[in-house]
Amino acid sequence: MGRLTPPRPGLPRAVRRACLRPCLGALPLWLLWLLSMLSLLYAGTPCAHAQQTPNFNVVFGPAVQRSANAVLTLMSFSVVPDLASSSLSITDAQTANPGIVMSQLGGGFTLSKSVPIYLEGSIAYSRYDPTFVASDGSQSRELPTRWNTVAGTIGIGWDFPLTEDRELVFRPIFNASLGNVSSDLRLAQGFVNRKTDRDINFLDGGSLNAYGLGGSVMIDWEHYRPEHDIDVELRYTNIHLKSFGGSSEAVQGSAKAQTASLYARWRAPTGLYAMDRPVRYVLELSHSHYLGAQAGALGFNYLTTLGLGLELDTTAHEVFVTRVRAVVRYVFGNNVSGISLGLAASF
Repeated sequence: MGRLTPPRPGLPRAVRRACLRPCLGALPLWLLWLLSMLSLLYAGTPCAHAQQTPNFNVVFGPAVQRSANAVLTLMSFSVVPDLASSSLSITDAQTANPGIVMSQLGGGFTLSKSVPIYLEGSIAYSRYDPTFVASDGSQSRELPTRWNTVAGTIGIGWDFPLTEDRELVFRPIFNASLGNVSSDLRLAQGFVNRKTDRDINFLDGGSLNAYGLGGSVMIDWEHYRPEHDIDVELRYTNIHLKSFGGSSEAVQGSAKAQTASLYARWRAPTGLYAMDRPVRYVLELSHSHYLGAQAGALGFNYLTTLGLGLELDTTAHEVFVTRVRAVVRYVFGNNVSGISLGLAASF
């Protein structure tokens, strides 16, 4: 048999098919099997021009970690009993929505002059709305989140009198705090691959727990007379917050709550009567200076409040509270100003 000549382009299609059959028949079986396998692989390969879904499962753990420290810093404002930050809302100028909201309820008292044990406690709620940016290198999308924090603080101390009438006392206090941060990722399904990124798992429905130990020192002057009452408190608090547990090992943080504050209040009768007792007017002044990690965390280092209100005396009736106060306060500090309404009760 002579050498097979491949068909020329000018030949009819039927002739070319007839020439290909003997050509393939002359090839070894192993070569035919290799060609068939290559054809199958080529058929299963997608076209190079097919559009791929952007991968937004990016590594932005450092940003989440920094924000975890930041949210514990915000928690530090809540764990410290502080009048200035007990009711605070900071609005995001770009979205006109509150980016930070804080609210605190607390109080303290000394058991008696003969048993000078001081007890205090507070519970606070705050909401922080950070926004993260996920990027695959060519595209980026904003991931708005909402972090809700609940924290509580208890304290026990002892009054050491500095004067014979015990109006001026020195009060060391041991404080312990416990808080929780829960996260809610407000984004459409499919933005990111939440199943494979542990940081995303924290942002979407994750939680972070924190505890704090520390103490406070206070100088308290209580000067009560029928014609007026004077309260002055000078306080320094230092509580170290540390995260524990939680749903994500990738997000852990720590922060120090350090606050120095001054609080002063003047109460005197107005000449009016209600509930068979004199109605008093109330003047308040407080100044809080934030130190350590708190300094500049919200754009200010200090807050000052000026308050004016009224107080009702309920001791003439069988009510479980002895006095009720409503005070309107003007709050101002570095780049911050506003008005708040405070309610208080004495037992």
